[in-house]
Amino acid sequence: MTAAQQPRTSNSAENPWPVRSVSTKVTQWIDRLGSIWVEGQITQINVRPGTRTAFVVLRDPAADMSLTVTCTPELIRDSPVALTEGSRVIMFGKLAFYPGRGTISLRVTEIRAIGIGELLARIERLRALLAAEGLFDPRLKRPIPFLPRTIGLVTGRASAAERDVVSVAQSRWPAVRFVIKNVAVQGPTAVPQLLTAIAELDADADVDVVILARGGGSVEDLLPFSDETLCRAIVAARTPIVSAIGHEPDSPLSDYVADLRAATPTDAAKRVVPDANAEQALVADYRGRAVAALRGWVERELRVIGQIRSRPALAEPTRDLAGRADEIAMLRQAARRDIVRALDLEGTRAAHLRERLTTLGPAATLARGYAVVQRMNGSADPHVLRSVADAPPGAQLRIRVADGAVSAASLGPHR
Repeated sequence: MTAAQQPRTSNSAENPWPVRSVSTKVTQWIDRLGSIWVEGQITQINVRPGTRTAFVVLRDPAADMSLTVTCTPELIRDSPVALTEGSRVIMFGKLAFYPGRGTISLRVTEIRAIGIGELLARIERLRALLAAEGLFDPRLKRPIPFLPRTIGLVTGRASAAERDVVSVAQSRWPAVRFVIKNVAVQGPTAVPQLLTAIAELDADADVDVVILARGGGSVEDLLPFSDETLCRAIVAARTPIVSAIGHEPDSPLSDYVADLRAATPTDAAKRVVPDANAEQALVADYRGRAVAALRGWVERELRVIGQIRSRPALAEPTRDLAGRADEIAMLRQAARRDIVRALDLEGTRAAHLRERLTTLGPAATLARGYAVVQRMNGSADPHVLRSVADAPPGAQLRIRVADGAVSAASLGPHR
């Protein structure tokens, strides 16, 4: 190899690499990867008669990415399980770079189809992983609005699921509105389209709830709704999401991470949109029950008031007063009798005392023939004579007897 053919070690605008050098380096880098196992979904198979190479497009079910695969036609024809577009497979091979076309392809030597049992086992392992992370926790479930203004519907184009959801919802509440996103609901492009539709509806401020709807199908058909990326997107969404995938026995992982699981698309419409007639009937029933309850309460209170009014204290409020008035009158009469008796007794006692005082008084003594002699001292008050010395001769005397008084003069002591 000449100096001009050897790749240059330094690279700059003044010293660029030629295409052959870049191709050689890419070939060397890819060759270092060695043989690898790759999982994906077949989206295209091209086996031309008389050719020694079959071309296959292998797509990632969860992303819009694909890889060109080459193999011998016998590897496709002799597969134990028929390989068709949509089959989930595991391939073993080595990446190769073709400098002439500038393309990369995976040259495989072994293809293993993923059977139903393996798919179910993988779904079960993913279910256990998501459950361990708490993504099935009921506390994470967002409440479904009672009357959503706008419903986001993610479903297949012109599908029975779309007709069921829209017709049932509008029959229950004619004013309901929909923002419909038609996507692939099975196959290799389903997951990327579902993720895009959910992200767009979640970003729409007018959408109050999102319904994922699809009719029944096989395990392979419903496989996109058990994709890990889709499940995590449902959990991360801010808008409540209802999973209505398949029929009652079907249970993809989207049913577990969604905020509400519906058995069918029709059931989803019934659980998201209230029935206007049923709600009116319920309001009428509540109104009737409220009226009956109020009427019953009023009647009960009236009975209580009637019972209270019928009590003696309120029925005849003056009854006790009248009884007390009679008692007071009797007590007054008794008190009056006692007072009169006491007055009579005291009057009798006073009469006796008066008689005794009369008997002992000077008038009674005078009546028995005694007299009271008083000496008159001019203008001074007269005083009773108590000794003969008090009446010297010539002293003026006043002699009081029972029927009056006479004046006299003292002649001196009688000898």
